[in-house]
Amino acid sequence: MPWSTTATWIFIGLWLFALIPILDGPGLRRVLAMPAGGLPVLLWLLALIGMLWATGVPMAERWGGLSSVFKFLAIPLLMFQFQRSSRASWVMIGFLASCGVLLILSWAIVLVPSLPMHWTRRDGFGVPVRDYIAQTGEFAACIFLLAGIALQAYRQQRRSLALVLSLAALLFLANLFVISTSRTGLVVIPLLLLLFLWRHVDRRRLLGALIATAVLGIAACLLSSNVRTSVTSLFDEVRGFNPNATIPTRAGERLEFWRKSIDFVVAAPILGHGTGSIPDQFRRAAVGQTGMASAASTNPHNQIFGVAIQLGLIGTAVVLAMWLAHLMLFRGGGLVAWAGLMVVAENVLSSLFNSHLFDFTQGWGYVLGVGVAAGAVLRQLSHSRAEKAP
Repeated sequence: MPWSTTATWIFIGLWLFALIPILDGPGLRRVLAMPAGGLPVLLWLLALIGMLWATGVPMAERWGGLSSVFKFLAIPLLMFQFQRSSRASWVMIGFLASCGVLLILSWAIVLVPSLPMHWTRRDGFGVPVRDYIAQTGEFAACIFLLAGIALQAYRQQRRSLALVLSLAALLFLANLFVISTSRTGLVVIPLLLLLFLWRHVDRRRLLGALIATAVLGIAACLLSSNVRTSVTSLFDEVRGFNPNATIPTRAGERLEFWRKSIDFVVAAPILGHGTGSIPDQFRRAAVGQTGMASAASTNPHNQIFGVAIQLGLIGTAVVLAMWLAHLMLFRGGGLVAWAGLMVVAENVLSSLFNSHLFDFTQGWGYVLGVGVAAGAVLRQLSHSRAEKAP
């Protein structure tokens, strides 16, 4: 969990410095030949070429568009490394430990206001670093990662460990319901829960588990004023949407961004307007407008639009193929496959309302989660083939 952008870049640099000496051409080519490893690189190459037809777009903005996809080059490198390393669990433990510290700070800020802490966010307490959208995504990942580990421990007759992990997951969940839940999280968490039940619950017990989950979810929503306020305000903002309204709303802005994004894509459907063209397109569309329609956004708040505006249907096809390739890689059983599947599913769902692949925190979370889990899955498959070989 990146507490600091600067520190993250430093550690990425150190990781690359340590990785380069062990890279070998044949092994890396095998990874790149796989759709899961090659498609992220193809997306970067397309963005690089896309700078050529971003006519009228300042070079700084073209470079900004390209820099948002540089991180995808790390996916095949991580796959290469963790296909040969047995330390993928260290990454998972580090992520959970980091988010655990964040959870403690979040609760402390809210429960003990007299503490000498000054971490706040612009519309409330309980978010020590980054923002509430990033924190919601990280805590959601922790919930379902801990749930998978707890279930594995329970099946291994390690009941005490399973209980502790389950309680930890509940603390993360309670934080989301009580302190800070993004609206994206209100969509993502229930769908991830359905995926978890489908993946881990016996089909004969699935209906009962779904009913119990629905009852608990409704009860939690009724008891949480935070969730009720988010849901009711969302419906009010959608019903009262007016692009010329002088007072912007979160839902209204998204609707306006999506409406304009459709027009941008229709204007250049195949190749898009070029890498880094999103700010330029919104600036042009804002000329002469009033209210929310006059907002010159740099983000359409939807990953598909974020790609299609710049790289057209060709770029969109590459992103969808990349998601599908990663999902297919994690279709098997086991904790590592579940972790990878959960990371991809969360990103796909949250990208309906945000451009998370292009964001720093969520984008690197996807790259690290998928790259490490994919390498670990490939390592397991390699060992399984070796054991079956005569």
